[in-house]
Amino acid sequence: MPGATRADVTALLHAWSAGDQAAKEKLWAIVFPELDRLARGYMRRERPNHTLQAGALVNEAYLRLVDWKNAHWRNRAHFFGMCARIMRQILVDHARAQGYQKRRGAHRLEALDEAATVSPNRTRELVALDDAMERLASISKRKCDVVELRFFGGLTVEETAAALGISRLTVIRDWNFARAWLLAEMSGKNTG
Repeated sequence: MPGATRADVTALLHAWSAGDQAAKEKLWAIVFPELDRLARGYMRRERPNHTLQAGALVNEAYLRLVDWKNAHWRNRAHFFGMCARIMRQILVDHARAQGYQKRRGAHRLEALDEAATVSPNRTRELVALDDAMERLASISKRKCDVVELRFFGGLTVEETAAALGISRLTVIRDWNFARAWLLAEMSGKNTG
């Protein structure tokens, strides 16, 4: 975000939350390149012939965000975390609409640290991961939030801690637990 600081983005988010439409327009001009980078990262992890493109993913996320009433953005990290969550949900919705079957335990989740890996089974894995994340959220919403912000949102440990209002060490512990739990869940090793 050349020329704009994190504080500038946070100030614009607060102004937009207060109803300032001019702030919304300024904000989108600043954050669009970062959202485009985020969407391109998502699409690199999808199959090569995916019917969605990064621009369409950003546009759909924008349409969902601007329709929110009374959104209260805490800071830049909170905003980008929510954008990541929305983009993930758009891709999951698209995959489900394409008729992919949910088969618990039938998919191997690639290491969460290796986000750039391209897999021909990526769409099915995304649906299976979404299902596993829903189960994780029922156990620990915060751990699920950490995964969304770190893996899908690309936030650092420090940014994730700031977005969630928790310590850096808690983020690391939650991240380590969630990765192990999701890998076990996706491989069918979790019982219960």
